[in-house]
Amino acid sequence: MLHKLLICLFMWSLIGVLGYEVKSVMEGDSVTLYTKTSIHSDYMIQWFFESLFTRIATIDKAVNKIPTYDDGRFKGRLQLNVQTGDLTITNMRTEDSGEYSVIISDMVMTLYRFNVYAHLPVPVITRDSCSCSKCVLLCSVINVTDVTDVSLSWYKRNSLLSNISLSDLNISSISLHLEVEYQDTNTYSCAVNNPLINQTQHLNITHLCQPCSDCVSCCDTTKAVIRLVASALVGVATVAVLIYDIRSRRAEQKRNTNFI
Repeated sequence: MLHKLLICLFMWSLIGVLGYEVKSVMEGDSVTLYTKTSIHSDYMIQWFFESLFTRIATIDKAVNKIPTYDDGRFKGRLQLNVQTGDLTITNMRTEDSGEYSVIISDMVMTLYRFNVYAHLPVPVITRDSCSCSKCVLLCSVINVTDVTDVSLSWYKRNSLLSNISLSDLNISSISLHLEVEYQDTNTYSCAVNNPLINQTQHLNITHLCQPCSDCVSCCDTTKAVIRLVASALVGVATVAVLIYDIRSRRAEQKRNTNFI
């Protein structure tokens, strides 16, 4: 028995060398882990999670053909096929991400790694501020339950404008700004995604980027100042023309007088 345990521990130490079959699934999915070998009638099959010290399902076909299951993390979510030894896990959770292995009587081992990703909320786009010519928008996602490999991005048509990674910041809520002109006719969108899912919100510039009352007042004031300055410049130019005309006439009269 000790000899078999030592062999198992040795094989476990080879996991990094042998590698895993890596699979990515969404939270709530069901997955099946396959033994990938022929199962004899007297085999003992043991499934483990993360280490040889966390056994989650067992069947000893030589003694008892009824499987036993873990009563902790996977309680009520495991189903072992007594014929093939394949293990099905239902309603996967993000905390189920990790390494799985099976040990069969003759030490055949199959290795898996599951990455379980949570569902993502749809981003929300709001107006943050405005000026006389531009609108500042804010795209936000809040209460992301699992930030693993999650990013928030602004797109102009299909071109990436800016993005930020929630996993790098290790926070569950984030916002990203975008500045556009009121008359902009380009197509913009904000997206939050992980390796399996993409939630996109398209921007309606006409709806969100109407100048607010303060902006209208600001613009009216600016326009009034511009008109005043323009009027003053026109006045100065008119006076300059009159002065030039008067001086030209005097100079002409003087030349005529000298000629006589």
